[in-house]
Amino acid sequence: MEHFNLIFMGLIFADLILKRYLNYRQTLAISNNYSKVPPPFDKNISLQEHQKAANYSLTKLRVASVELTFSILLVFAFTFGGGIEFIAQKTALISYPLSSEVLIIISYMLVSSILSLPFEWYKTFKVEQKFGFNKMTLGLFIGDQIKGMMVGLAIGIPLLYLVFWLMGSLGNTWWIWVWGVLVVFNLLLLVIYPTLIAPIFNKFTPLEDLELKAKIENLLTKCGFKSQGVFVMDGSKRSSHGNAYFTGLGNSKRIVFFDTLLKQLNHDEIIAVLAHELGHFKHKHIVKQMIVSFGITLIGLFIFSLLINQEWFYHSLRVETMNNATGLLLLFILTSTISLPLAPLSSLMSRKNEYEADNFAKENANKNDLISGLVSMYRDNASTLTPDSLYVKFYYSHPPAALRIANLEK
Repeated sequence: MEHFNLIFMGLIFADLILKRYLNYRQTLAISNNYSKVPPPFDKNISLQEHQKAANYSLTKLRVASVELTFSILLVFAFTFGGGIEFIAQKTALISYPLSSEVLIIISYMLVSSILSLPFEWYKTFKVEQKFGFNKMTLGLFIGDQIKGMMVGLAIGIPLLYLVFWLMGSLGNTWWIWVWGVLVVFNLLLLVIYPTLIAPIFNKFTPLEDLELKAKIENLLTKCGFKSQGVFVMDGSKRSSHGNAYFTGLGNSKRIVFFDTLLKQLNHDEIIAVLAHELGHFKHKHIVKQMIVSFGITLIGLFIFSLLINQEWFYHSLRVETMNNATGLLLLFILTSTISLPLAPLSSLMSRKNEYEADNFAKENANKNDLISGLVSMYRDNASTLTPDSLYVKFYYSHPPAALRIANLEK
């Protein structure tokens, strides 16, 4: 395709302009509402807490703006700056093509991760520390990075070998087989994550509060939900942010509460929050999201199968080494550049799911408990109460606080 390099640069700058515009609107919306707590929160959240949330959000937006500029420069460095080609040339010294391709991907991921470390450090030890959320030590931070890298390599290397072998051995139908492998891999990961991977990073202990445990079991029985147990995660060793989630698939499902959340909410609020999470399972939101994700992956692999042998796709982005690995990296960079315009649709679907889960919680728990629990989490997590409407459409997987409370109060 002629002038694809110009099209690519145009997409990058369009992505940059759109993201900066959205950040500007979000900054303006938060700043314009800085001096007054919006209803219906003015009775439960003080002006000082509201302004802390505003300052926290504005600080994160400023950091995101710098990180965005850096990510654009990194894209140019890997493409027009010859970064991918440099990695490909160095790994070409390996006599086994399959190993060379795997090493290209691993090298790219390692370099990208190392270059992003300063931002991760700053967000943890400057932003989160400034607003009183960080509990992580430097040793734990470094340990997490090393563990994450080792787990990623242990899982990723065998998967990459299998994928590249399929791509090189199955002719034009390789993309169907690779898609099947990725589907099985993701499902397997969901099964093994709770018991094999998550404990590498956190400690999980059975819930010891017998009164709360009895209330949870009553709710689970009422909703017809079976799990492998209720666990408490030591989230407080990293952050004071609270959360709760379900993890696993099939018989491996388990309920996990951050220890910080158990301190923030009372029993009735915890039950209401749990009822919301059960609503996601009742409406099969996770299954639907997986189906959509698998469908997008299939389409992406098909498109890649059409591009993988096109010289213009490589050469226009300053990559001379044409193989499966360099093609996959270029596809990854391209899709990450053009994904933002599709974000409103996925965000809309996610917010719709949250409303459905809230409605389920209203039917199976006390809606006032859910409202008070949500308000507590908004306050304790310093979540902004006045987001920009367009920013919400692109980035918010959950409805804004005011709209969510209004829906619960219907």
